[in-house]
Amino acid sequence: MRSLPVRARLVVTAALMLATFALGWGLARTGLVRVSDPPPLTELEARFTERMTNVVLVGQFTVAGREDRGLREDRYEIASVTKVGDGRWRFVARIVYGSVDVDLPITVTMVWAGDTPMITMTDFSIPTLGTFTARVFFYGDRYAGTWQHDEVGGHMFGRIEAMQAG
Repeated sequence: MRSLPVRARLVVTAALMLATFALGWGLARTGLVRVSDPPPLTELEARFTERMTNVVLVGQFTVAGREDRGLREDRYEIASVTKVGDGRWRFVARIVYGSVDVDLPITVTMVWAGDTPMITMTDFSIPTLGTFTARVFFYGDRYAGTWQHDEVGGHMFGRIEAMQAG
């Protein structure tokens, strides 16, 4: 960089600073990094985080307009769930969808209907998977909801089970 003229060095330095800022902002915005201590949890939220640690969502899903093909198997491994902000929760999940098999930290909006937490995603982009809209609620040892991926959507439901070691 010493061989570059002063003006070029300033431009390169400014570009690197802007890129660093943009990367940090993007990581903080997606929830991939923690920018502060996690917020305090209510009793319900604490029970939810405990219930959703090292679990598997095992169930089925439908595809609207293709109900004659029957139910399809659904499976999501959840390592942990952490509250990262007001209404924002990070799920560390293994997602198998089509030919994709990936572990991802996904930060979503959750709302509570009394004692029932519900994920709300609208046109939410998940790296390597695409854009989704979903409403999924959890109660006891069950989950249920609706999902949309581009023009395809349907229902999903199943059980929350402890993840088997190994």
